[in-house]
Amino acid sequence: MMRYCLVPPIPARWRNAALSAVAVLTAVAGVMFALTFSLHAAPDPVIDLKAGADALEAGRYPAAIVALKGLPQRLPKLADYAAWFLASAQSSSKDYAAVPATLDTVFKQSLPSPLVPRAALLAADALTNNNDPAGALELLRKYYSVLLQPKGDLAMGTAFAGSGDSVSAAIYYQRVYYGFPVSAEAGLASTEIEKFKTDLGEKYPPALPTAMLGRAIKLLDAGQAVRARKELEALVPQLGGAERDLARVRIGVARYTAKENAVAYKYLSTLEVASAEADAERLYYVMQSARRLNNLDEMDAVAAKLGRLHPNSTWRLQAVLAAANRYLTENKADEYEPLYRACYESFPQDKQAAGCHWKVAWVHYLRRESDATELLRAHLRLFPASEDASAALYFLGRLAEQSNDRAAARAYYDEIAREYPNQYYAMLARDRLTPVATVPPSPAAAEFLRAVAFPQRARTTVFDASAASQARIDRAKLLVSAGLKDWAEIELRYGARTGDQPHLLAMQLGALIGDGQPAQAIRYIKSYAGNYLYLPIDSAPPAFWQLAFPLPYRTDLERFSKQNKLDPFLMAALIRQESEFDAKVVSVANARGLTQIEPATGRELSRKLKIPAYTTAKLFQPSLNLQFGTYYLRLVTDQLGGHTEAALAAYNAGMSRAKSWLTWGNFQEPAEFVETVPFTQTRGYIQAVLRNADAYRRIYGPQQQ
Repeated sequence: MMRYCLVPPIPARWRNAALSAVAVLTAVAGVMFALTFSLHAAPDPVIDLKAGADALEAGRYPAAIVALKGLPQRLPKLADYAAWFLASAQSSSKDYAAVPATLDTVFKQSLPSPLVPRAALLAADALTNNNDPAGALELLRKYYSVLLQPKGDLAMGTAFAGSGDSVSAAIYYQRVYYGFPVSAEAGLASTEIEKFKTDLGEKYPPALPTAMLGRAIKLLDAGQAVRARKELEALVPQLGGAERDLARVRIGVARYTAKENAVAYKYLSTLEVASAEADAERLYYVMQSARRLNNLDEMDAVAAKLGRLHPNSTWRLQAVLAAANRYLTENKADEYEPLYRACYESFPQDKQAAGCHWKVAWVHYLRRESDATELLRAHLRLFPASEDASAALYFLGRLAEQSNDRAAARAYYDEIAREYPNQYYAMLARDRLTPVATVPPSPAAAEFLRAVAFPQRARTTVFDASAASQARIDRAKLLVSAGLKDWAEIELRYGARTGDQPHLLAMQLGALIGDGQPAQAIRYIKSYAGNYLYLPIDSAPPAFWQLAFPLPYRTDLERFSKQNKLDPFLMAALIRQESEFDAKVVSVANARGLTQIEPATGRELSRKLKIPAYTTAKLFQPSLNLQFGTYYLRLVTDQLGGHTEAALAAYNAGMSRAKSWLTWGNFQEPAEFVETVPFTQTRGYIQAVLRNADAYRRIYGPQQQ
C-alpha cells in the first residue's frame, strides 16, 4: 500500500521568490566559478613575466621555466622578451636543444626586437654546446652586422673552433685580442690564441703588423701608457718601414702621456725616422714636451721647424693651434692672430678651421677695425655651420645698429631668432629686436643671408606617435608595469636609435625611466633629441620642455634665491649646467651636490652662515647645497661689481681669472666680455647658463603659469 504525505500547497508568490533566489544564487556561483577558473587557468601574463624574470635573476631556473612556458603566445606584445627570458633559463639549465627554437620568436617578430643581437649570441652558444657548430656559424653570419662586439667575434672564434676550422678560429680570436685590448674578452681570446699557436705550429696565421701596432695604439688611447710602451718596444723588431717609425715615435708619446716629460723630450729629440708623417708627429711631441718643461723658446723653434718640413701635416695644424691657444690665454693678439690665420688658410677643410677664422674675426671686431664687418660676413659664407655663426650674426647686427642701419640690424636679428631660437645670441637678439621691430628688414642684408648655406634644421617636429613608435611605447609601459624598468629602457633606447621619432621616444624615456631622476631625463633628451635647442618653445609640448629643463626643489630654490637677491631661473640654469639636478653627483675636482660646492668652500660657507654640526656629507642635502650655492653666487657677483657674466666665469674658472679677463678690453656690452673669455669650456658655460635661464623663464615664467 502506498502512503501519501499531505503537504499544504506553497503560495505562488513564495514559490516565485524561491525560484528567483535560486536563480540568483546559481548565477553568483557561476560567476565565482568562472573567476576561480580564470585565476587558476589564465593568470595575468604580465605577472608571469615578472615572476619568470625574478626567478631567472635569482638563479631559480626551473621556476623560471614554469612561469615562462607558453608565455610568448599568451603575451604577444612582449613575445620576444618572454622568449628571451625563457631561453636564458633553458640555457642556464643546460637544456641547449630547446634554446634555438625558443629564440626563434625573437628573430621572427614583425617589430624589430632590440634583443636580436643578444638572442643570436645565446642561440649560437646553445648550438655549439649541442654539437652543432655549423648551425652556430650560420646564425652568427646571418646577424653578424648587429652582433655586440667583441662578443660576436669571440663567438665566431668558438664556433669555428668547434667545427674544426682552427685557422679561422685563430683569426677571429686575433680580432678580439688586437681590436679590443682593454676588454674582458681580450683575455679569453689571448688564452685561446696561445693554444692555437701550439696546436697549429707553422700553420698558425701570424697577426698582421698593423693589427699589432693598432692594439698598442688603442692601449695608449685608453690611457694605459706603460702597458702600451712595453708592447711597442717588443713590437719594433717585428716591424719595418713607416710602421716601425710610427711605433718608435709612439714609444716617446707613451712617455709623454705618462708625464715623463724630460725622458720624452730627450728620446724624441734624438730619434731619427724616415717617414714624413712619423717625423711630423715626433716634432709635435718634442714641442709639447718642451712646453711642459717651460722651455718656450725651444717650443717655438720646434714649431717653426715642423712648419718648414711638414707644412701640410695635421701635426703641423695641431702645433699651430697649441701655440695660438697659448698666446690667446695670455691675451697676445699680435702673436695669436697670424697663427689662427695660418690654421684656416692652410687647412680650410679641417673642422677646426671655423674656430680659427672666428678668433681672427673677433679680435678685429673687438679692436673696432674697419674690416670687421667683412670678416664677420666671410665667416658666415665660409663656415655657415660654424658654432660661432649666431655670434657673427649678432655682432653684424650690432655693427649695423652703430651705423644707424636699423633695417640691416632687423634682418640679422630676425635670422638669429629663426635659426637659433634657444641659443645665447637668440636671447640677446630678441631684446635687440624690440627697438627695431617697426623697421622692415633690409633687402640687401636679406639677400646676403639668403646666399648663406645655413644647415637645414627641423624647426618643428611631430609629437604624435607613429604606429611603430606607439608600439615601442606600449611595450615599454608593459615592461614597466611588470617591474622590468631596465628592459623598458632598452626597448625605448633601441627605438630612439633606429626609429624615425627619436625626440618622442626620448620624451618617453624621460617620463617612464627618468621619473624622479631629472638628470637622467635631461641626458635622454640630449642623447636622442639632439636638435632640441633648434626647436621653438611652442613647437613641442610643455612636458617635453619640462623634461629638458626640469625644476625640482623649486620651493627651496626660490626661497634661497630670494634671500640672496638672485633670479631663481638663473640659479636653476646654473644647477642644470653644474649637476643636471643630480643631488649626489661628485665632480673630478671633488665638488659636490646640486651647485657643485667643493669641501673647502663648504666649510668656509658653513662658518659664514653659522650652520650647526656641519659635515662635508651635508653638501649632498639639496636644501643645504642650494643655500650654499645661492649665497656663494651672490658673494662672487658682489665682488665683481654685480657683473653676472663675470660671476659665472668666476664660478667656473676662478675669481682671479675672471678679474683678469675683465681687463682685456673696453667692453661695450656683456656679450663682448663673454666672447673674449679665452677658455672654450668657460665661455660655453657662461652662454649655456644664460641661455638656460632664458629657457626657464619662457617655460615656467608668469605668462606660462
